[in-house]
Amino acid sequence: MSKKGIETLVGLFVLLGLVGLVFLAMKAANLGDVGGGDTYALSARFENIGGLKPRAPVRTAGVVVGRVKSITLDPKTYQGVVTMDIERGYQFPKDTAAKILTSGLLGDQYIGLEPGGDDQNLGAGETVVQTQSAVVLENLIGQFLTGKAADAGSGAGANGGVEPAPAAAPAAPAAPPATAEPKK
Repeated sequence: MSKKGIETLVGLFVLLGLVGLVFLAMKAANLGDVGGGDTYALSARFENIGGLKPRAPVRTAGVVVGRVKSITLDPKTYQGVVTMDIERGYQFPKDTAAKILTSGLLGDQYIGLEPGGDDQNLGAGETVVQTQSAVVLENLIGQFLTGKAADAGSGAGANGGVEPAPAAAPAAPAAPPATAEPKK
């Protein structure tokens, strides 16, 4: 094989490697399904969205059924409004609940939809009413630490903050046995 032929094969190999890296980067950034497909929009309001980001997955039973389209702040209620694009093949009852969940202990956040039992389904543009905000790990740790500090500051002794049980009240004296016999 000539030198020019080897250089062409090496160039094709490098180009194929770059295409593979671009594909991998798009999948890692949740941009792999660029086409979008046929979807409908649902929205939900949350008190705290935590680290939820646009393009985060929307899952039901672990299956990705859509993506987060946008996250905005309602200026009147100061709630986070999350708009989701759900694939048309998946329909959810009107009493569906939306929760912001975390993959693993410190993983990415996503929206989990738990279908209800209503006979009517949510339509395009409707709002999921039942929501549960994100659990922020820093808040949980802070509550745990301040709870422990409050216990230590309240004079908890060597018994670990457990108050001793009150002493039992003395037993009432027993009534004398009935010894009276009927008179003859």
